[in-house]
Amino acid sequence: MRADFAEGRQDDRAGRRRSSPRTGARETGLRVGAHEVPGGLATNEMHRVGAWASPVTLTALLVGLGAVITVLQKAPCLSAGWGAPNVYYAGCYSDWAALYGARGFAANPWAPFAADSTFEYPVLMSLVASVAAQITQWLPDLGFGAVEHEGPLTFWLVNLVFVLGLWAATALLTVRMAGRRWHDGLMVAIGPGMILAGTINWDMWAVALTAWGMYVWSRGAPGRAGVLLGLGAAMKIYPVLLLGALLVLAVRRRRAGPFVRASVGALGAWLAVNLPLMLTNPEAWSVFFTFSAERGPGLSSLWHSWNLMHEELGLPKIEAGSLSLLALSLFVLWCLGVFVLGLAVRRTPRLAQLAFLIVAGFVLTNKVYSPQFVLWLIPLAALAVPRWKDVWAWMLVEALHFFAVWMYLARGASGSAPQHSISDETYVAAVLAHMLAVLWLCGRVVVEMVRPHLDPVRISAGGDDPLAGAYARGAGRRPRRAADRIPSDLPSGLSGTRRARS
Repeated sequence: MRADFAEGRQDDRAGRRRSSPRTGARETGLRVGAHEVPGGLATNEMHRVGAWASPVTLTALLVGLGAVITVLQKAPCLSAGWGAPNVYYAGCYSDWAALYGARGFAANPWAPFAADSTFEYPVLMSLVASVAAQITQWLPDLGFGAVEHEGPLTFWLVNLVFVLGLWAATALLTVRMAGRRWHDGLMVAIGPGMILAGTINWDMWAVALTAWGMYVWSRGAPGRAGVLLGLGAAMKIYPVLLLGALLVLAVRRRRAGPFVRASVGALGAWLAVNLPLMLTNPEAWSVFFTFSAERGPGLSSLWHSWNLMHEELGLPKIEAGSLSLLALSLFVLWCLGVFVLGLAVRRTPRLAQLAFLIVAGFVLTNKVYSPQFVLWLIPLAALAVPRWKDVWAWMLVEALHFFAVWMYLARGASGSAPQHSISDETYVAAVLAHMLAVLWLCGRVVVEMVRPHLDPVRISAGGDDPLAGAYARGAGRRPRRAADRIPSDLPSGLSGTRRARS
């Protein structure tokens, strides 16, 4: 620990030597990407400091702009419905509209909790979907379009209202967690991935809970952070993966307490949400787990692309029966690699770096990569590798992949023409581009873990991790008695006299 601290001081001095006054201004938030913001903005806190707009105001404005673009991009489906093949050509597909009738919400808003449920999502997400369906049926008809289009449209709009609030909350939390580099959180406020994929499914609930959990952890409340991650895991499984990042920090700092409290909080929250349905209706509760275990290679996964091209490449086909073990094994190996790397590097890695690597590994090795999974990575990328050019290049590749998925699905859809879709080879190329872009960001994170003096977050924070929370340097140590505290700015002679008197 002493060696880690000593090296931190050396890296801090190295960072200060590399930072001219102009560089320091850039790193503390006076610049967004490579451009100055006219009028100037507050550089650290969420309060106005004689600026034309505060970070909160700017974030809200950008989320509002993103919301307008989202609605415009989905307008073809909002006006004409979600029928194939137009839903694919316009890139406005949404599970909300598709599942409203297919999973029984139109007849029973609480269908996920019925004995014959076929809703393949975790409990808390089932609750959110049912609440939205109930609100939908309480609202009067909007009077838009055909009768069969009315229910899905209202359901979509109700969920949109929830998502916009979650989007704004996630962006604001990311801005707060970014500290001096608060402008990095704006990548969440106006990111193309947020605009395109935010209205596909209910993933934004898990994303917001994860961001909230990380924020609470950074404020030194591991138990409450664990509760939020546990609630996120009751929405989507990925938030619980952040406990792996906390485990690395616990081993590095040789302090298990905060990690244990976070883990207990996560488990307790998950059980509190799941146990009632688990005990009263185990059939409905188990649909998600049965579906996840039995499903074959899903769209845009490594495994699906493998099976599309296995004949041309002379490779064996991956069967559904062996896929779960294969995907899990590869992900475990990835996590072991992150764990070893986290312990091997000289400086303790930042929480966001570890979290991004683990979640990225899950995305790359999972049995399916739905287009909305990009939402999981955007806030983590903004905190882990806040280099605007790299992150925006990645999001643009993800946008190309987003439309490639729908054009691939358009083939064979009712009324579609061959020239209005793409070939297997083109689709697989888009999937590989998405995977390579994620791996590129992972590589940038690894480089900055190995060479922390290149990490812009550490440079801005004086060598520290703004999100370390209970594992920050000096956290958890017993404070010295007042008589033992020697001001660091005293001359050496006075310091020695003070020690002698003590």
